[in-house]
Amino acid sequence: MITMTVGEFKTHFSDVIEQVKAGEKITVTYGKKKEVIGYFSPETQPQPKIKLGILEGKAKFTFAPDFKMTEEEFLGL
Repeated sequence: MITMTVGEFKTHFSDVIEQVKAGEKITVTYGKKKEVIGYFSPETQPQPKIKLGILEGKAKFTFAPDFKMTEEEFLGL
C-alpha cells in the first residue's frame, strides 16, 4: 500500500490511476499530522454465487433492492 499526501495525489493523479489499475492500494493523507482521509483502491472482483447445498436446484432466494439489516440484527445481538 502506498501512502501520499493530497498534494502528491493531485500532482501524480495520472500515475495513481495507472497504479490502481495495476492493483495497488493508495492511502491519502492530509495536514501536518498526516491524518488519513481516504483510500483509493481497485474495484473488487464480483463474489462467486453461494450454493444452497442440498437444496441446490430445488430452491432459490433473492434480496429485495430495499432490504436492509444491520450487523447486530444479522448476528442476533
